[in-house]
Amino acid sequence: MTQRSPTPHTPHPTSQTNVVHIGSIAVGAGQPLVLIAGPDVIESEQHLLSHAERMATMCRHAGVSYIVKSSYDKANRTSGRSARGPGLKAGLKILAKVKKTLGLPVLSDVHCREEVAAAAEVLDVIQIPAFLSRQTDFVTAVAKAGKPINIKKGQFLAPWDMKHVIEKAEAAGNRSILVTERGVTFGYNNLVSDMRSLQVMAGFGYPVIFDGTHSVQLPGGLGAASGGQREFVPTLVRAAIATGYCHGVFLEVHEDPDHAPVDGPNMLKLAELPRLLAQMQAIRTALGRL
Repeated sequence: MTQRSPTPHTPHPTSQTNVVHIGSIAVGAGQPLVLIAGPDVIESEQHLLSHAERMATMCRHAGVSYIVKSSYDKANRTSGRSARGPGLKAGLKILAKVKKTLGLPVLSDVHCREEVAAAAEVLDVIQIPAFLSRQTDFVTAVAKAGKPINIKKGQFLAPWDMKHVIEKAEAAGNRSILVTERGVTFGYNNLVSDMRSLQVMAGFGYPVIFDGTHSVQLPGGLGAASGGQREFVPTLVRAAIATGYCHGVFLEVHEDPDHAPVDGPNMLKLAELPRLLAQMQAIRTALGRL
């Protein structure tokens, strides 16, 4: 007789979702959808300013809140020869300039405890990368910085495992938490998005974000680099919003992803963003009517 694995307790989604305040933006139940987006890695000050300004205009027209995302250092590359960005000091300087010039909150990922204090001086949201979501000391250090945090669910974790990650951040005194679904490992060099994850994680009482671009990544799929299937980004984003448990979307967006230094195959083309934002809002409106 086949032995069944124990079924984990699935928390019921709660209407008591904490509203997380990021500058003038409120994220959570009853709040406007939020878009966290930008080029995967900082290429230059002008490049990020240009992208952020255009996306801010698109979001304003769509009625979507906007947080600028770009990485000053991508430490988790497939190959040691891959582009990583300008580094901590130069990257934070660019993010500070974008924040001041456009009046927008900024987010970037931090990869080690030694960078947390410097990052917290500039960033409005500190992001814990998926690969580091199980690192207790790191999660604690980021949570103690006193800034809102975005915890990416590791592609090796079940959604109910995020309860323990959240508890680590809470124990450090932080309750300004976003949790992000970015797909789960599905065999070699592939990920799959399980929309049940959004409902499960909504039960932990914090806003849930869906990462539409990393969910279509093919890790290591090009040998020395990750591949991706950007054509599926809109489909997955629409599905995530339609669950009714998604408070925002994370997207890496580039005007010319085929010539981006990293992650081009899974980044959304900037020109396609307005249509996707309109679809997100249309689905959200339809759910509200129901």
